[in-house]
Amino acid sequence: MNTDDFTKAQGHWILAKMGKRVLRPGGKELTNKLVNALQISSTDEVIEFAPGMGYTASLVIDKHPKSYIGVDADEDVVRILKEKFARNGVRFTLGSAEKTYIESDSQDKVYGEAMLTMHADHRKSEIIKEAHRILKKGGIYAIHELGLMDVDESLKATIQRDLALSIKVNARPLTETEWRELLEREGFKIKSAFINDMKLLELGRLIDDEGLVRTLKISLNIMLNPKARQRILEMRKIFRKHQQHINAIAIIAEKL
Repeated sequence: MNTDDFTKAQGHWILAKMGKRVLRPGGKELTNKLVNALQISSTDEVIEFAPGMGYTASLVIDKHPKSYIGVDADEDVVRILKEKFARNGVRFTLGSAEKTYIESDSQDKVYGEAMLTMHADHRKSEIIKEAHRILKKGGIYAIHELGLMDVDESLKATIQRDLALSIKVNARPLTETEWRELLEREGFKIKSAFINDMKLLELGRLIDDEGLVRTLKISLNIMLNPKARQRILEMRKIFRKHQQHINAIAIIAEKL
């Protein structure tokens, strides 16, 4: 989680360093829909892929599942979240979402946000296969990702290139149809889907996600850090350039 060099750091870590807590493309609104759709109960064993700053983890843990495990490939993330959520039944482990070493057919709910987008399509499939493997039959897998709409292959490639250059992550968003097909191909049945605008860096969404006071603090931090400000403005420029063709999607799927 090295954010010292703002010219090279991944966009979401720059935003986190400026104080932003909600880093999902559909904002807090879409995350809440995902968590509510998971219908987590006290008997559920839950896995989160790439919990990041732990915003959604806090929502899920507050529902008191039987167990919660967050799997992240970043040592700093695991260390920070272990300290933040030190309680019975909650565990964070260092690992990759495509190979968790968690027992097969053992989990009731698995979810991940804003992480499949960051992988090539073959790696997306590997992660979805892993979710399928560790879920019990009838278990639920939920995703919250960056989506595309009204694009041909040429425009899709342009958007992917612009995003990669801007956020320093090889982002590969898909259309709703492509996301659905990817999940279905790996043995899931789609139960529901939710769409939201992708307005991560727009003022209205910032206030909705962070609250007015925290938004002011984030804005001040950005103003006082010229290198971070430059990167964030570049990201917002790309988001606005393609705003007619990018959105956020959450999908709830059941293991067949």
